[in-house]
Amino acid sequence: MVVPVIGGKDGSVKRMSLLEIVDEALADARVAGAHRAGVTLFGGHDHALRQTVIALVAGSMLAEHESPGEATLQVLRGQVRMTAGDESWTGAAGDMVGIPPARHDLTAIEDSAVLLTVVKPR
Repeated sequence: MVVPVIGGKDGSVKRMSLLEIVDEALADARVAGAHRAGVTLFGGHDHALRQTVIALVAGSMLAEHESPGEATLQVLRGQVRMTAGDESWTGAAGDMVGIPPARHDLTAIEDSAVLLTVVKPR
């Protein structure tokens, strides 16, 4: 998948369809060995802000991991469950949640895509 860039270093504004990106990411996830795919929309190693679309096929998961900074998760399509310790949250398309600073995992209840927004500490 081509990695789109929003707002280049030259200050230009580039438009893209988030729905098209979700469709492509889900198609990639369906054929990937891990049953997931991701594409960074904005940010990277030289930015504090990073936005990434993550697509997961039903039943697949992102294993327990730490958050690299303040983060939110917005469900763009499908339904997912995030678990952190004894707490869990289930969200469907249109739902958004703040990601706890504790270790957590993410499981796709059905084919899903989420927008992960992270602000890394500098």
